[in-house]
Amino acid sequence: MASVTVLSLSAAACGGGGGGKSSSGGNGTKDAALDSIVNASSKKGGTVNLEDSDVPDSLDPGNTYYGFVQNFSRLYARTLVTFKPAAGKDGLTVVPDLAESLGTPSKDAKTWTYHLRSGLKFEDGTPITSKDVKYAIERSNFAPEALSNGPTYFKAYLEGGDKYKGPYKDKKGLDSIATPDDRTIVFHLNQPFADFDYLATFSQTAPVPQAKDDGAKYVQHIVSSGPYKFSSYEEGASATLVRNTNWDPKTDPIRKALPDKINVKFKVNPVSIDNDLMADKITADISGAGVQPQTQPKVLNGKYVKQTDNSYAGATSYMALNLHVAPFDNVHCRKAVQWAVDKQSVIDAEGGSPKGDVATTLLPPSVNGYTKFDEYPSAGHKGDVAKAKAELKACGKPNGFSTTLTARSDRPAEIAGATAIQNSLKAAGITVDIKQFPSGKYFSNFAGVPSYVHQHKLGMMMMAWGADWPTGYGFLDQIIDGSAIKPSGGNNLMELNDPKINAALKAAIGNTDSGARTKAWGDIDKMVADNASVVPLIYRKNLLIRPTSATNVTVTQAYLGMYDYLLLSSSK
Repeated sequence: MASVTVLSLSAAACGGGGGGKSSSGGNGTKDAALDSIVNASSKKGGTVNLEDSDVPDSLDPGNTYYGFVQNFSRLYARTLVTFKPAAGKDGLTVVPDLAESLGTPSKDAKTWTYHLRSGLKFEDGTPITSKDVKYAIERSNFAPEALSNGPTYFKAYLEGGDKYKGPYKDKKGLDSIATPDDRTIVFHLNQPFADFDYLATFSQTAPVPQAKDDGAKYVQHIVSSGPYKFSSYEEGASATLVRNTNWDPKTDPIRKALPDKINVKFKVNPVSIDNDLMADKITADISGAGVQPQTQPKVLNGKYVKQTDNSYAGATSYMALNLHVAPFDNVHCRKAVQWAVDKQSVIDAEGGSPKGDVATTLLPPSVNGYTKFDEYPSAGHKGDVAKAKAELKACGKPNGFSTTLTARSDRPAEIAGATAIQNSLKAAGITVDIKQFPSGKYFSNFAGVPSYVHQHKLGMMMMAWGADWPTGYGFLDQIIDGSAIKPSGGNNLMELNDPKINAALKAAIGNTDSGARTKAWGDIDKMVADNASVVPLIYRKNLLIRPTSATNVTVTQAYLGMYDYLLLSSSK
């Protein structure tokens, strides 16, 4: 998507999954799954096999921030509302899931009410109630000692959220989430929040029975509310989903649940995943990040090109500069890096134009609020060494400095991009040591842990971020708002806590004028650029492969341009 996308919140758009154009002949053509359903099929049965190069942060719906888990978890964790499983722009429509309709806001958008469908059950046959949804949100947002990976929106915007200690310490619960009966849940916010229906799509609203919850160990025995349940789970190795016999399709108008079984294998070499896709041994790479640079020529120059989808991911790759690690506590040292980075070399190293376009803003063009600007322009986006050296002089480091750059060890493209940055900064006198960490623990143990970052002087960190939902707030809040800084599992890697930026975010999301909100997101993006703590690198694209046995294949922009796992099936 090269243009701004605005989501439709019309409740009338809540028809069954699989809307949009379909293609049932062969395996389609190049980019066919961007706006149609390729190999459309209504046949029940088969096994979907998925592989991942590392491990997710967690498959617990209340303890994840990975986009592919948000997508995948909808198979076993139903939320209040969700994105419609459909092709093209229809897939950006928010539709009711556990709830009968979208949320009903008060006039000031400070109170939101949802009513659950009747007949909802967990996998053991017990009824799902509004209290199970309330408890799920409390455990996911207010117990960082056990569940640290997810976003913090509910904590920030629910009345009393700043004081509540979570259900493991306070059994009374949070008063601002009311459950007047088993099918009604009411959220009382501390200020207007115009995007609340988007927030309700998060897996954090998937119900959890309190009696079955044991904190971080819950991932070992997740209780399903969707059409599939776990028959096995081996941490760090594999997971298998089978049919949940207590799921009633009459209560679920959006899921077709065609496959009999879904297998996931973790810790697979990323190039091996590409080869398995080309050999039709698996159905998809669950991470949805696209083929590796070394695989790309074979894919694009051979018979497989017709099986590819080059999707915009609604995401930006960038480099975070931590404001508490010297010398990046000095704005001029940060600006020296901004000017020195050869962004074109980063794209070239990661695979060229199929991997995306040079980024000059944090917001990608597909997100509502994107405003085009370039605060650090250079010819061909190759950097400006002279201006970098001038900033080095201004920050008291005329001869340059040494620092550390982190990247994820199981992502060859990211490492290649980091190496390109290392080379371009060297020309300006900045020496970079690259340290690699596994992606499954990147945020929980390393880059997302401020104490670790400070102790080990991790000044620069490779990062990629996609919108939680495709508006400026859904993209920006968790990576630039000071309230999102956490002891571990954080995504504000710069530790940016600028009072003016925080206030601007709060004012914008509370503004019920959609036009004013849209303008505000671009203004805030500009404020971040002036702070110079974020170096935008690439507006990301994913070069995906769909094997010949994959059916009902379509790209969803709601989940970072990967395939929609609610629709994905297999003829095998």
